[in-house]
Amino acid sequence: MELFARAALHLTLLLVFAPLLSGVIARTKALFAGRTGAPLLQPYFDLARLLRKESVFSRTTTWVFLAGPVAGVAVPVLAALLMPFGALPAPFAFTGDLLLFVYLFGVARFFTVAAALDTGSSFEGMGGAREVTFACLAEPTVLFCLIVLARIADSLSLSALLGPHLAAAWRTPAGLSLGLVVVCLLVVLLVENSRIPFDDPNTHLELTMVHEVMVLDHSGPPFALVLYGAALKLMVLGAPIVRLLLPVATGHWAGDALLFLAGMLLLAVLIGIVESVIARLRLVRIPQVLIGTTLLSGFALVLVLR
Repeated sequence: MELFARAALHLTLLLVFAPLLSGVIARTKALFAGRTGAPLLQPYFDLARLLRKESVFSRTTTWVFLAGPVAGVAVPVLAALLMPFGALPAPFAFTGDLLLFVYLFGVARFFTVAAALDTGSSFEGMGGAREVTFACLAEPTVLFCLIVLARIADSLSLSALLGPHLAAAWRTPAGLSLGLVVVCLLVVLLVENSRIPFDDPNTHLELTMVHEVMVLDHSGPPFALVLYGAALKLMVLGAPIVRLLLPVATGHWAGDALLFLAGMLLLAVLIGIVESVIARLRLVRIPQVLIGTTLLSGFALVLVLR
């Protein structure tokens, strides 16, 4: 019963509050631009509107076209069961679950790219190629960061990596490595969720689109799943950053849940600020930045191994 209750709490926080993060980001960007902006609950309204619409499918598509949106929702839900939400422990934990966590998102990316290719459009194929290229450059950074955390925690489980020891670790020489890990994970969060400066979810410039170009042919409920899956992914990948920056616990599940949600909302505000003050990078610059974060995470690993 305890395991079921923890899983239910995790999934409730994820499924209910994930779209709110997109609303906070949009509202923050609007305030920086001097506009009122859409309501905070606009992502929920958009999902409800899309679910009421009919879908249009190309005659060239197969079941793979619908597998992409389904995998985009299913994978973050499964990954959330392995990821602690603040001081709330993960419902499932085992040695080596960090590798499963990383490559679950690899599965989602595979199905998303396959769905784009299934349309037979060279335009969407171009976006899929860019998505895979950036992912190949971002994965080494994630693995180096996880190795740093594993070295500090002396464990290979996500629950142990993001455990209560982090509060004390910040006050040791390993604190510098943790700071570098936070910066690298924040960069990975932006690129994996197609945010500025790496991509723009609101762009209409065809030659620079990455993620959005892969879902141009989706409409109605499948497109709602795409948007919902993106919101879930943002929350799951943001959870370790929040835990690293707020390694505290209230001692009660309700307080820990509220603290985690507050941290996620602050992270959404930070993303909105970043997108408001930084211009989008040229495509040729993105690999350079991702290689730089890989080197930075590698330096963090050297610091904890010395």
